[in-house]
Amino acid sequence: MDHFPTTEAAVTALRALAEEFAREIEVTHDIGADQTSRRSAAGVGVTVDPDGSLPHEAYVEFGGVPRVSVRLYPEGDALIDVEGVECPDIPRDDVPAFLSSVFGDLAHVKGRRFPPGYFLIVPLPGDRTHKEYMPLITLSPWLSGRVR
Repeated sequence: MDHFPTTEAAVTALRALAEEFAREIEVTHDIGADQTSRRSAAGVGVTVDPDGSLPHEAYVEFGGVPRVSVRLYPEGDALIDVEGVECPDIPRDDVPAFLSSVFGDLAHVKGRRFPPGYFLIVPLPGDRTHKEYMPLITLSPWLSGRVR
């Protein structure tokens, strides 16, 4: 069973995380198949899924540095953007742990000489990590300060 079975439950967890790390948070909700980003082909005036439920998507922006935004999809995954580095397909249940690692300075950047580039590495519970490739050009001051 999902720890955050609904988008609203995940948003509540992100609000608590924002409070814990003293970050401002702004949340935008998109409800209905005609409003969510992955359902643009639902048709004009169609707001429900075939099972009759209303899909609920949320976009969350956190204030401060690093710049972080999260798009929670109705399908149970998320797209997290950290300083312009997009981390797609993050399971909704991993989003709070992912952000705790970023806000708690556990996330770091690892460089590679050939081919040149960097990886954003975010520790997750259970000895797991999320690695996201980023070209050299995307290193913001916050990312540069975390190169190992």
